[in-house]
Amino acid sequence: MKVIGLTGGIGAGKSTVSDYLLDKGFTVIDADKIARSMTEKGSETLQALTEAFGEDILFTDGCLDRKKLAAIVFSDEKKRLVLEELTTKKVVQIIEEKITGLQEEGYEAPVFIDAPLLFESGADKLCDAVWLVDASIDIRIRRVMARDDVTSEEVKRRILNQMSSSEKIARSTDIIDNSKGKEALYEQVERLLERYAETK
Repeated sequence: MKVIGLTGGIGAGKSTVSDYLLDKGFTVIDADKIARSMTEKGSETLQALTEAFGEDILFTDGCLDRKKLAAIVFSDEKKRLVLEELTTKKVVQIIEEKITGLQEEGYEAPVFIDAPLLFESGADKLCDAVWLVDASIDIRIRRVMARDDVTSEEVKRRILNQMSSSEKIARSTDIIDNSKGKEALYEQVERLLERYAETK
């Protein structure tokens, strides 16, 4: 069983690749979904986040306002590190437990870890290979502005607070270019799947 990390900077299109793999029947362990389940209303993690960042990060019903939390942590490196300390280590531990469970069941197909902070969290150490989804800065900015209804300055701040594309490229096994539309993107994914199937 190969474990393949799937990552990419904001707006690169990692989630599009992740959805494609799910549609093809692959197991995808989604780090963001794990983090969301950990920060549900009434959870210990949400309580710790509220203590660290204040009640402004909550909606009136007590649920986490992810946009407000993102705005706080993406504009302050120290606060981003606090967030990682409170959530990221637990997420990686849960991912590791899921992988171990699949191995014990004798699962043989590739398993993907979908994680925007794959390298920053250390989850890449669980992987046999890493696929990086990448696109030009301009394309990424336009996508996130349209998706999240934010200004280009806010997107640029988020990008600057993430590991640089050049560092991610240097640490990745394979690069998937998502600058030319979904058809070209899926063709690259298919080629990689074929290649990895040949090297079981």
